[in-house]
Amino acid sequence: MARIVVAGAGAAGASVAYHLAELGAEDVVLCDRGTVAGGATAKAMGGVRQQFSTAAEVRLAQASIRFFEELGMPFFHQVGYLFLATTAEGLETLEARVGLQRSLGVPVERASVPESVRGDDVLAAYACWQDGLADPPAVARELVRRAAQRGVKVREKEDAASLDADAFVIACGPWSATVGAGIGVELPIRPLVRQLLETSALDVPPDLPMTVEEETGFHFRRRGDRLVVAMSDAAPRWGFDESVDETVFEDRLERLRRRFPGAADAAIDRGWAGLYDMTPDAHPILGRVADGVYAACGFSGHGFMQSPAVGRAVAEEVLGLAPSFDLEPYRLDRFTDGAVFPETLVL
Repeated sequence: MARIVVAGAGAAGASVAYHLAELGAEDVVLCDRGTVAGGATAKAMGGVRQQFSTAAEVRLAQASIRFFEELGMPFFHQVGYLFLATTAEGLETLEARVGLQRSLGVPVERASVPESVRGDDVLAAYACWQDGLADPPAVARELVRRAAQRGVKVREKEDAASLDADAFVIACGPWSATVGAGIGVELPIRPLVRQLLETSALDVPPDLPMTVEEETGFHFRRRGDRLVVAMSDAAPRWGFDESVDETVFEDRLERLRRRFPGAADAAIDRGWAGLYDMTPDAHPILGRVADGVYAACGFSGHGFMQSPAVGRAVAEEVLGLAPSFDLEPYRLDRFTDGAVFPETLVL
C-alpha cells in the first residue's frame, strides 16, 4: 500500500490520520513542525454546532456531530448553542436561518433564556441542544492516540515536506498555503487573527450553553469556573501576528456584564490569540488538489467542529473510496469562476 503523509497534527490532520488507519491504510505518517495539537487547535474556542447559514456547512456539521456524541464526556459537553435576537432585523435573519436548518433536519427550537443570562431585551432565542462544547486539544490528542494504536507513525518537530510520500495531505490550518506553495499547489488561504479572553473565577452554571448575540456576534462559553468570551474585531487582523490586543478588554467585559450579570465583578484573567485559515467564501478546501496531493484546510474557524466528518471523507478519497459526503462544494477549482455561496455565520 502507498505511503501517506499527513502534514499537520491538529484536529483536521489527526482525524484524517485516524480514519486512514481505521479504513485499513498501513503506512501512514502524521507529521507536524510543532507538536500534536500545538497550533490553532490548542487555541480554539471549542464550540460544536450545526447552526450555519448554508446547506453545505450544515450538512458537514451534521456529519460530525455524531462523532462528538460518541466521544461524550469529558471530551464533549452537550449543553447546546443558544442564539439571542434583540432587534427586529436580527430576529428576521435568525429565523430565516432557523428555517434552513430545520429543513435539513437540524432540531433547532424556540428556547427560553437561562436564568443566569440577562434576557429582558431578547425578542426571541433559538437553540439546538444537540450542539455543545468540547476540548479541542484533548479531542485531537485522543484521535492521535487512537491513530497510533492502529499503526500510524507520529512525528513531531519535523517538516512533512521532507518525507517521501505517494500521497500527501495538507492539513496545516493557516500555514496550509505556505506548505502547498512548497509543493507547487496554490491554495487561496490567508490567516486571520482571532482573540479569546478568559475571565477570573465565577459562579457559572454547569449547563450554560454557548450563548451568542445574533446582532453583534459576541459570544461566551463556560470553561471550568470561568467564562471564555469572543467577538470579531472591528477591523480584521490579517497575518500571523498573534499578539493580544488589550485595548478591547474593557469593551468585552462590559458586554459580558450586560449579558451575564454574574460577571459584575469579573476581570480578564488572560487572553490569547489564534489563527483562522480563511478562504474567500469561508468554506474549507477538501479532497484532491493535485496529483497525489489532498487538502483538509481553509476551515475559516470551523475546523475543529468539522474535523470528524472531514477526516473520514478525505481519508476515503485518498484511498480511492467514495467519500461519506459530497466533497464537490469544497473543491479547490470552485474559485476559478468565483465562489458564490459564502458562509456568513463565522463567529
